[in-house]
Amino acid sequence: MPCLTLPLILALSASLALAGCGADGMPEQPAPKPGIAVSGEAQIGVVFK
Repeated sequence: MPCLTLPLILALSASLALAGCGADGMPEQPAPKPGIAVSGEAQIGVVFK
């Protein structure tokens, strides 16, 4: 049984390290949610001349 412990620990450690590094592929941007999106700055005021 002790002969199997070290390879098992190494395999588990390697799989955890690969999962943490993004081995499943590049990160993907989330899909935009449907609806109205507003960004930027707006100013409201009264100008006296």
